[in-house]
Amino acid sequence: MKNSEIKALSLEELKERLSSEQSGMQSLQFAHAISPLENPMKIRQTRKTIARLNTEIRRREIEANS
Repeated sequence: MKNSEIKALSLEELKERLSSEQSGMQSLQFAHAISPLENPMKIRQTRKTIARLNTEIRRREIEANS
């Protein structure tokens, strides 16, 4: 997910997407612990997407308080 796509989402959509990405991350980590994933870079991509979502949510909270 690109930054431009993230900025286009509403706050509710961001929070919804964040929760789905976090649950996906947990399932990827669990699957990787049992047997190695075919593409282990997927874990890194998901972690970075979660960070981008958190950053955008926080940015909007700061703007709302200003």
